[in-house]
Order: sequence, then C-alpha cells, then structure tokens
Amino acid sequence: MTEQYVLDLREVDERQVGAVGGKGANLGRLSRIAGIHVPAGFCVTTDAFRRIMAEAPSIDDRLEELSRLPLGDREAIRTLSAQIRRTIEDIAIPGDLAAQITRALVRNGEQAAYAVRSSATAEDLPTASFAGQQDTYLNVVGPTAILQHVSRCWASLFTERAVTYRRRNGIDHRTVHMSVVVQQMVLPQAAGILFTADPVTGNRKVATVDAGFGLGEALVSGLVNPDVFKVRDGEVVAEAIAAKPRAVQALPGGGTREVAIDAQRQEQPALTHAQVVRLVRLGRRIEAYFGRPQDIEWCLADGDFQIVQSRPITTLFPVPETDDQENHVYVSVGHQQMMTDPMKPLGLSMWQLTAMVRMHDAGGRLFVDVTGRLASPASRAGLLDLMGRSDPLIRDALQTVLDRDGFVPSLPDGAPGGPPARGASASVETDPAIVTELIERSQKSVAALERDIRTKTGPALFDFLLEAFEEHKRVLGDPLNLQVIMAGMEATWWLNDKLHEWLGEKNAADTLTLSAPGNVTSQMGLALLDVADVIRPHAEVVAFLRGVEDESFLDELAKLPGGTEARDAIEGYLDRYGMRCVGEIDITRPRWRERPTTLVPVILDNVRNFEPGAAERRFEEGRLDARKKELDVLSRLLALPDGERKADEAKRMIDRVRTFIGYREYPKYGIVSRYFVYKQALLEEAERLVQAGVLAEREDVFYLTFQEFHDVVRSNQVDHRLIQQRKDAFRSYQALTPPRVLTSEGESVNGAYHRDDVPAGALIGLPVSAGTVEGRARVVLDIAEADLEAGDILVTPYTDPSWSPLFVGIAGLVTEVGGLMTHGAVIAREYGLPAVVGVERATRLIRDGQRIRVHGTDGYVEILP
Repeated sequence: MTEQYVLDLREVDERQVGAVGGKGANLGRLSRIAGIHVPAGFCVTTDAFRRIMAEAPSIDDRLEELSRLPLGDREAIRTLSAQIRRTIEDIAIPGDLAAQITRALVRNGEQAAYAVRSSATAEDLPTASFAGQQDTYLNVVGPTAILQHVSRCWASLFTERAVTYRRRNGIDHRTVHMSVVVQQMVLPQAAGILFTADPVTGNRKVATVDAGFGLGEALVSGLVNPDVFKVRDGEVVAEAIAAKPRAVQALPGGGTREVAIDAQRQEQPALTHAQVVRLVRLGRRIEAYFGRPQDIEWCLADGDFQIVQSRPITTLFPVPETDDQENHVYVSVGHQQMMTDPMKPLGLSMWQLTAMVRMHDAGGRLFVDVTGRLASPASRAGLLDLMGRSDPLIRDALQTVLDRDGFVPSLPDGAPGGPPARGASASVETDPAIVTELIERSQKSVAALERDIRTKTGPALFDFLLEAFEEHKRVLGDPLNLQVIMAGMEATWWLNDKLHEWLGEKNAADTLTLSAPGNVTSQMGLALLDVADVIRPHAEVVAFLRGVEDESFLDELAKLPGGTEARDAIEGYLDRYGMRCVGEIDITRPRWRERPTTLVPVILDNVRNFEPGAAERRFEEGRLDARKKELDVLSRLLALPDGERKADEAKRMIDRVRTFIGYREYPKYGIVSRYFVYKQALLEEAERLVQAGVLAEREDVFYLTFQEFHDVVRSNQVDHRLIQQRKDAFRSYQALTPPRVLTSEGESVNGAYHRDDVPAGALIGLPVSAGTVEGRARVVLDIAEADLEAGDILVTPYTDPSWSPLFVGIAGLVTEVGGLMTHGAVIAREYGLPAVVGVERATRLIRDGQRIRVHGTDGYVEILP
C-alpha cells in the first residue's frame, strides 16, 4: 500500500496535529465551523518531511550540535541553521511524493495561485503560537514552483528565529516536524488580523481588528500601519484610521508586489463599521469553538470574509475561574510576597491551604478577590490606604477600576465587605517581652510539628498535614501576632508622616530603624559574614569552594586544612536558615539545605569583600546611627512650638518601632520553617511512589495539587498525561508577566505613578530606604549568578528574604516589584541601603555595568552617561 503524504484540509481535525502540524490542524477544524469560510487546499504531511530528513543522515549530527550551542551564541546558531536549511533545500523530492502533491494540485486547479505555508507540530498550540517563526510564500503558481516552495517551507523549520524560539520555549529541535499547507490564494480588497481579546490589556470582552488594503503581508511586514477598531458588545467603541500609502498585491504570473494607493483613498477605512462588527461576530464563533481567545488572519474578497489562520493568543494572562457571571477584581499575591515567578501546582495548593484568606490561581500565580472590600464603603478606604502605603501602583490600579462606572457595585453602608484592612494595634504595649513570647510560641509549634510528623506515612500523613495546616493558620492568625506586625508598620508610618510634617524630613524612619533588634532576615545576612570569617584564613578551603559544583561538597571539606571548621560553620548556618531559598513561598523550590551550592558564591563574595568581624561592626554602626538620628530628631522637635509634646510622642513611637519592626520578618520565617518540614515528609512519600513504580521521578508530584497527591497515595495510580500537561502549562506560564491587578474580564491593570517632580529620563519608583548612592549597576536575574563587588547597586526583578545575604555587600537596591513593607524594603532600611522599588522594567532599561544614581529618599533612578 502506497504511503499517503497528502491530506485534503476537509479530512483534517485536531487528532492529526502530529501529521499536519498546528496550523494545518486548526485550518481543518476551522473548515468544519458553520458559517466560516476557509480557502480550499491540502496538507503535505510530516511523514513527507521525515522522509526528506532521512535522505540526509548528517542532519542528525548537526541537530545534536545545535542543541548544545549556548542560546547567546547567535553567530554559531545562524551559521549552523543555515547549513541545515541548505541541505534540506538541496534534497530532490522523491517521484512518488511529488506525484501525490501534483495530483492534489490537479484536483484543486493545477494552474491556480496558491499560498504555501509552513505548519510545524509545535506551532499554533495553546502554550506557544510560534507566530512568524517559519515561512509562508504567497501567490505561487504551477507545480514546479509549488514543489520548490514546499522544500523551502521544510527548510524554514531551521531559520535562526525558529531555532531560538524553540530553545527559549524548551522544545527539542528533533521532536518538531514540518507539514506544509497548500491553499488556494485569496485576492482580497482588504486583509488583516482579528484578536478576539484585546492583546494589550487582555480584556476578553474587547475584540481588536487590524485592517489594511490588499494582502495582509503589508501589515505583517510593517509596510503600513493598520486601521485599528475596538469592538465591545457588538459595537465599535474606538477606532484609529491610519494613512495607508501602499499595499501588497498579487501578480498575475505569481509572486507579489508593492503598489501605491491613490491619495484620496489612503485615509479611508479599509472596513466599514458593519463589516468590522460582522467580522468580530465570526471571530466569537471561532473563539467559542476553540474554547479560548484567538488571533485570526482574515481576508475580505467580494464582500465575503475568508479565514486563513486562527491560533490561540498565548500572551494573555489567564483569568481565575469563578462559578458566577459577576465582575471580580483580583490583587496579585506575588507582588506582596516578592515572588512573581510561576508556582507549580503543589506549591499553589499548599499556599492556598495554609493562607489566611481565600486565594485564586491563574497562570501559575495567586490572587486575592478584593471585590467585596472595594464595594463596601466601610472597607474600601482602608484597603486603598493600606495598598497605597505598601505599593502605590496597586492602589492606582484599583482606583482605575473603581473609576469605571458600574464595574464594582457599591454596597450600602454597613453591608459586609470582607475583613477590615488593618488590625487594631493600639492596645499592644511597647514591650520586647511580647515579641519574645510570640517567637517562643512559633518555635514550640514547629518543634511539635517536627516531632509528630515522623511517624506519619501514606494516607495518614495527608490527614495529619490537613490538621497541621489548621495549626499553621492558628499561629499566623493569633491576634497578638497581627497586632504586633501592625504596631511596627503603623509606628513607621506615623514617624514618616509626622516628622515630615513637623521637620520637613522625608522617610526619617529609615534611619531610625537601622539595626533594629530581632530581625531574623537581616540576622541571616550578617550570619553569612560570620561564616566567611571562619573560611577566610584557610586558602585551600577558599580554593576548593571556587570549584564546587556537587551538592555533596560539605563531606569533602573535612579533608582539607581548616575544612572541619568551615563545614561546621556552613552546617550551623544551614541548621538555622537552610529552609530558605529564592521563591520560598513555593514549596517545590529547592531549599538551601537541599542545594547548599547556592550559597557558595555569596560566601566567596563575603570572603573577598569584607574584613573579619564585619557583621558585628555593621550591626553596631547601624545601631549607633539610629541612636544619633533619634537624638537629633528629638532635639529639633524640642525647639518647635509645643515641642515637648511632639518630642514625647516621637520618642514613644521610636521606642515602639524599634521594639516591633524586627518582628515583621519572623512570621515568614515561621511559615518557611513549617514548609520545609512538610516538604521533607511529602518527598519521602514521593520516593515511595517512585520505588513502587507509580511515579517516574519524585519531582513529578510537584505538578499535582495536594489533594491529587493524596489521591495518588491512596490509589497507587497516577495520570501521567496530566503531569505532562501541567509541565507544559508551567513552561508557558514562565513567559507571562503577572499583573498587579486583574479583572474577571481578563484586563491586566498595573497602575502608574503620577509624579512630575523627577528629572527628565529618570526611572520612577517607590522610595523605601533613604539616601542617595551612585555606583555600578549589576543586573541579576538569578541569585546563583550574582557576582558583586563592594559599591555595586543590585538591580533585580524582586527580592524575597533569601536575597538578604547579598544586601550586606551592596551599596543600593533597585527592584521592579516591591512596596514599603515588603521584605527587600525592610532589610534595605535595616542595612541603611538607599533603595527604590516598583521600577517598571528596571532589568531591561538598566544595562548590567552601567553607572546609575539611586535616589532612595525621592524614589527615582538616574542612568548616568
């Protein structure tokens, strides 16, 4: 039986993605939707591509070499991919394959004009669109030309841009195959793209139509700007008509050309409003069929819309699922917790089970629904005030949503709107013993957890953990715990507000809180300086650490002179802080105890950049600076009218902030301590499943929710396809940027700074730690790759507590995410580092190595020449 290498589009459906690629499968599905017109055509299957590839065995070696090239080596990627393309184009298409293609052309019109289009098996998928990564050829006429362009499409699987795109999306070149779609050409009066959701804001209820004259190639290539129409609820709500001086048209004998548009027609709309609305109606039908927003290529010919492609919009941030049709407003948890990376399903579900409020997941991130609190006048002002003090961008985003008529319903006064935004802290005495008591309670609770969990395995472990989660929440929800946290924060706000009012001084609390006692996170950074002190005198240990790659390096240390002391110092540090890591709210992230090599570069930086005793000196200097600032403030207040009262009030607040602000970091330390105990028990359970042949590897459980993991332990059965789907989804979530505020319509709202008091060109942010510093910017995306010198300014997306060991060696801090009371800000103030947070796109706008000036008092960053 002859192998079938050609399939008519009408024979194709979603089950044949492996044979016809994503584009071909989508076109086949589109042709089945009532009322949707798709140009006739056929697919040359991936079996044909495999046959061609088999004609040149040398390609396998080149693909292996390509997979090993560093992503940054663009020249090598360009050269090698060009060699692969030439090899494929030089392979003669076998006679029987060419005959099948020719017969399909005869059935569809041998001398008609066709579009020859690439359709890869990793293309137009829900997690990666691959838009524009492979080639399309328009208006190809005649069998010889079409066969030649089929070969070019096969080769285009290895364009530099396609190779790089696959690498960035974690897709192996050898697993992707190419089909080719051959479709009858449409010669349109207008063409363009329809997005069934707004591609900029993400709003699922607003469709966007881009339109131009002639073939869509004029828009895709950037030859002209499109007309842009926005449609909501069947009505054009906005439009921008562009001047379109040129268009691309098909030539009678094949190929295309640019043509000039008559001057009087250039600024006429390419579509009427009625046509736009009709097109969007077709788009909504396609969207409903595929079950998600679509990016649709269309042509208008003789009054009829032809659909030539539809693919998912992969850049939209997902919307939390709800069981109603009401409007909802969600606030990002990650922006509060300083961890905006996606979390794996086990991490999401564990945080949800242990959180004090209900959380919704979307795009691998967590959100809190604040609609009720915004709707109630009783809680709205408090929520906005709290958000404004923490992160002005979140407050502005919420206000933007509130300003829209009717989106958030307004409840009558007295209607329930959720818990109050702030706790009552005034009743807490300024007594350090209260902090001591809270820490002892937390330590006893963690010790009981460690003791009781040891005997629990199988389903009983999960039942035990559900009870442990309730104890977890009881400790966090202790009214005294919340009152002490709020007392420290409110004292900070009071000092900043009043001292600015009375003395004209900005952010005075920043200096007054230097080296505040009991801050476990700042202690963590200083303690690593002490570890460096132990290691510094031993040259062989330092040399050994420079070459460390294996996580078992601690066992080898003892064999070196001074190695036992070094090992004991690191082990002691890990005993206290080994449960921490970057992104620690996700239980699936590797902890320092699990991956101690993470700390080695920071230890070596401390060995190189500091003298012995730096930790004690640093803390004492901060304490003395704070005391000096206190005396200065109080003496200046005494000189004011009613100065004695003002000085007394300020003194009470200074004592209060220094008593309580350090505790601000402890609850997170307690949470992460408990998480590590949970994780160790769960990984032991996962290992049992591996040994029983249920799981391929322990970490597969990270892609299950807590309840699903429980079910697998009970049944000894797992859905391997579900795990793979979750892995693919997680990979796609890594490419998404979570918004600060998200609506149920899918709109991402990030807020804006409304300031005119900064120099032109400065990057605006939130001032969280006073002072001005100038230095070399080090843009660090991964703590393990940090290479810092004294005086450097750290620029990074976010800093959770695990970054604090780096803070001891830097001169300033700039982050993209953060607020006044988030961890990075608190520790920056403790260490006296000028810091500006919430600087949008800082890691892209500031280049590594540039000199910058950080204005931590006024909240902006200057890039210096």
